[in-house]
Amino acid sequence: MSVPASQSPARTSHRRRRTRLAAGVVLLTLATTACSSLGRTSVGTITYSIGPETSVMLTSPKVRGCHKLPPSGTTDLYNNTLVDMVMYRTPDCTGKDTTYIGSRLANNVAPKAAPWRSYSFVH
Repeated sequence: MSVPASQSPARTSHRRRRTRLAAGVVLLTLATTACSSLGRTSVGTITYSIGPETSVMLTSPKVRGCHKLPPSGTTDLYNNTLVDMVMYRTPDCTGKDTTYIGSRLANNVAPKAAPWRSYSFVH
């Protein structure tokens, strides 16, 4: 049986394989992109004090969203994560009076200044 070169079984099989491979790559890319931000954490610890004798350590908090601190706030913080963060004096991560704390850095509030009451990550 004679088959034209444009419709040879080898070419059709090769074209089908390339189409399947391309579709698989597209699906994998979409799945990876869709899931990459879900549950993403800051990897490391954040340590802050609430009062003279109480210290809090959080392990790998989520990167997304605004994180509230206790109502009394905190005046010192150590960011031992892989992600930079922004500290706010308001409980809802708003306002212009912010402090940027880089990854693996610490910061203290100046005496008589308002404490930080929330934070968010830079991502």
